[in-house]
Amino acid sequence: MKGRNWVTGTLVFAVVTAALGSFQFGYDIGVINAPQEVIISHYEYVLGIPLEDRKAINNYTINSTNDLPTIPYLRDSTPTSLAEEETTTSTSLITMLWSLSVSSFAVGGMIASFFGGWLGDQLGRIKAMLVANVLSLAGALLMGFSKLGPSHILIISGRSISGLYCGLISGLVPMYIGEIAPTTLRGALGTLHQLAIVTGILISQIVGLNFILGSHEQWHILLGLSALPAILQSLLLLFCPESPRYLYIKLDEEVKAKKSLKRLRGSDDVTKDITEMRKEKEEASSEQKVSIIQLFTNSSYRQSIIVALMLHMAQQFSGINAIFYYSTSIFQTAGISQPVYATIGVGAVNMVFTAISVFLVEKAGRRSLFLIGMSGMFVCAIFMSVGLILLNKLAWMSYVSMVAIFLFVSFFEIGPGPIPWFMVAEFFSQGPRPAALAIAAFSNWTCNFIVALCFQYIAVSSLILCRFAEQWSRTTANWNSICSLCRSSVDLMCFSSSLEWSWPLLCLHFSKFRKPKESPLRKSRQNSERRVAQPKRPKPPWKWNSLEPQRLCKDYLIWDIKRNRKEVVCF
Repeated sequence: MKGRNWVTGTLVFAVVTAALGSFQFGYDIGVINAPQEVIISHYEYVLGIPLEDRKAINNYTINSTNDLPTIPYLRDSTPTSLAEEETTTSTSLITMLWSLSVSSFAVGGMIASFFGGWLGDQLGRIKAMLVANVLSLAGALLMGFSKLGPSHILIISGRSISGLYCGLISGLVPMYIGEIAPTTLRGALGTLHQLAIVTGILISQIVGLNFILGSHEQWHILLGLSALPAILQSLLLLFCPESPRYLYIKLDEEVKAKKSLKRLRGSDDVTKDITEMRKEKEEASSEQKVSIIQLFTNSSYRQSIIVALMLHMAQQFSGINAIFYYSTSIFQTAGISQPVYATIGVGAVNMVFTAISVFLVEKAGRRSLFLIGMSGMFVCAIFMSVGLILLNKLAWMSYVSMVAIFLFVSFFEIGPGPIPWFMVAEFFSQGPRPAALAIAAFSNWTCNFIVALCFQYIAVSSLILCRFAEQWSRTTANWNSICSLCRSSVDLMCFSSSLEWSWPLLCLHFSKFRKPKESPLRKSRQNSERRVAQPKRPKPPWKWNSLEPQRLCKDYLIWDIKRNRKEVVCF
């Protein structure tokens, strides 16, 4: 085997170091899930809501005031009981604060998604990741010290800054790994970004257990723990080689690019890599850049960008991040006695099927896996809803809901999880690709924000409906059935988002998820390299010229051979 294909120690070191950023991304996604009840009870204490009124807001029961968090400026305060009409207002306030605590992460990612590629081009891939880690440290410190001040403000601010970091790193890490990996290993190493994300989600769920860091005394440490991988990655990045493609294509420094390649490949012969980058540089310089507006105004790009946006919208509106953000409360609603352990099970299933999808994507095809995944999520959402509706009548329906959630996550990782990012890159050539990736990432984060913000409101509305039903049913004997009906109807709303978005997506892709007939941007790289100026076809004579038949036949023969035509007509 030639040296350029070896998996060298430097290559492994650089890829693993970059993947630490993806690990932080996953950790920030999942860390808010497990300690939800503990943090909400802390919000209630900070806002002065008394113990007897907290049960109307969440299901967490505090046995004694000794379990309450210690807050210096509230230590001597004694909350008074709220009036009946004020409890609903407190419920709305807590719901709003918790929804913002979860969704502010997506707001930061939404803003930063436009600047990841630009920052990487301005500073270089290594320096850009170092700058991004400053944001990660700032967000972790705010959340880590949130117990010492107004926790809701500090957590929302910290989550927003962490979202900025994740928005940058979601573009920088795949870019760096793809540029340092050999051509033969680029696909396999590129999947480590997604694998590191789901690993971070799983680790955050494990350390969020009550007996580890999810308790009243240590939840702030759990939120601030993302500072450790940020510090570790910053130190290790100092020893990583810069991207040779950035050095050669962006900075035109061939000597430094060769030096970086020699470290990564473990060989002095990097001629083939340099030749490949030279060809890529010529191709990039010959193709005009396309703006975001042109993607929608130019008919050559319009269908491609609409399909790309639908892929990312369907991925988020399927409700997958509602599972990752709120799975503990979802399992609690489903009647699972230990919802935190079920949440860890979701993370484990997520990681296993992400690894499996690495081998399936190239064999089964993007479109087939995407449709299979969305169809499977559609069926699982039906079983989740049915299980929740029948939970009060059949206790074993809680297990049906739990299995349906596990399968829901499995089908997501088979196709709808990784494939949208693959497809957007493959839909466009070098010119429009940066703009297409930017708008796709923005739409993904925007939909993520909508799901994170709205899901909690839908879930808590079940409590409001039950309270209205309780007031109305005091003169009737049907309180239990009415409350059950209200709860089931809202639970059906909570989990039906995937049903609503699967059908439009399936219809779109069964009809339009294919390449346009005449779009040059859908062609493969091989065809784009063959795109050269062709000689104009000679005009046929109006009359037969008996003096020059051989010259005309020769001209048509040359023209037809260059266009791969099989028939030649001589005049």
